[in-house]
Amino acid sequence: MSKAFIAKVIQDSAGLTGVAANRAAGDLMDAIVKEMKKNGRFTLPSFGTFIVRKTKARKGLNPRTGEAIKVKAGKTVRFKASPSLKKTV
Repeated sequence: MSKAFIAKVIQDSAGLTGVAANRAAGDLMDAIVKEMKKNGRFTLPSFGTFIVRKTKARKGLNPRTGEAIKVKAGKTVRFKASPSLKKTV
């Protein structure tokens, strides 16, 4: 799924122009990211939940050289599908 796909669905559904639908899709994605930054999660009922998780610093290997490297602590986004989505798919 891409931003263009979401914009096309919005355009067809709401009868908007392509420019307006693209702007709406961008605003939707920005709102989701803002909510995840603020609360650490975002839930779409009947679809699923996006959860921000912290990762610890760890040791890794450079796949080209096999050299040991340090991977910094950071954040990642996880998705948990709702039971209704799992049933549908």
